[in-house]
Amino acid sequence: MAETINIAKMAEKLSKGIFQEFLWGRMEHTNLNWPCENRGKHEVKTHPSDVVFWYDEPYSQSRTYLNCDLKSYAQGSITAGAIREAIESLAKTLSCAEISQEFSDKFVHPNVSPNVHGMLFVYNHDGEYDKDFSKILDKVNSNDLELPKGSKIVVFGPEEIFWLNNVHHEIIHLRGGAGVLPERDHCKFFYPHLVRKKNVQLEHAKAATLEMLTAPWIILSYVHPKKSNKKGFVIFMRKRGHTVNEFLYLIEYLMHYQIITGEAEVTIRLLDPHPNSSANFAKAKDQYISDYQGGEEIKQILDGIDLGKLEHVRTSFCELELSRQ
Repeated sequence: MAETINIAKMAEKLSKGIFQEFLWGRMEHTNLNWPCENRGKHEVKTHPSDVVFWYDEPYSQSRTYLNCDLKSYAQGSITAGAIREAIESLAKTLSCAEISQEFSDKFVHPNVSPNVHGMLFVYNHDGEYDKDFSKILDKVNSNDLELPKGSKIVVFGPEEIFWLNNVHHEIIHLRGGAGVLPERDHCKFFYPHLVRKKNVQLEHAKAATLEMLTAPWIILSYVHPKKSNKKGFVIFMRKRGHTVNEFLYLIEYLMHYQIITGEAEVTIRLLDPHPNSSANFAKAKDQYISDYQGGEEIKQILDGIDLGKLEHVRTSFCELELSRQ
């Protein structure tokens, strides 16, 4: 029994560390069950909330809450049936969370406009899962899920967790030994000012949204007080730099939103760079200058970008250590 409890704690501890660096808030109450509002249909007395994370949306006056189901599975336990069952349970939980006063009292801040979504966090604790997790998700029919209007369920499988975990460790490294990043209070994730959207709380909303965490790249901005308030950006690029166009698309985005300027430090990190990534990046810079008739000034700005790799990190836990927490 103790071993089972410790295995369950692995996903909880890992998720806490990861999403802290993405500037998510975490509600104090964890591993709680609260009454089901539709017992006849759901055939359960209670619904679980392993943990509830939250963050403010950059483009609306709303706060997103994520009711999380944290799973620690061995390789052989990650099956379509198990994932389907977890998603169905999470969907029922969301349908009750929408109308539950107890859920609201425990997890929703007063005077905010809440969006309640679900997150299934599937951590492979033995590190041996090497299959395509997306094929398991393809077998899950989401059309008949009992989801409230406007709610969604996001599933982070082993590969996504590995990616986010490595980004979170790189942020810690850049803040600590490398000295690139300042403390969290001086950092925020970057959202551009959009013409067709109300940019209502861009300065207030500092966290990485679900949309950013599932996008091709994650952009962290900062103002470094120990470097005369030097501005900078760190871009965590999920793709490997296999083609010139991967970098060219990124450069065009960064230039369009004025991230790449002579005034800001720009760092790009790849988790698993392609052997030709450096060469492709150089070609992309040359092509951008050629296509947009950039001169020597643009070349110097682009050449000032620090391109590097993230070190592979695979987190493992000592069960004895977990049992003492």
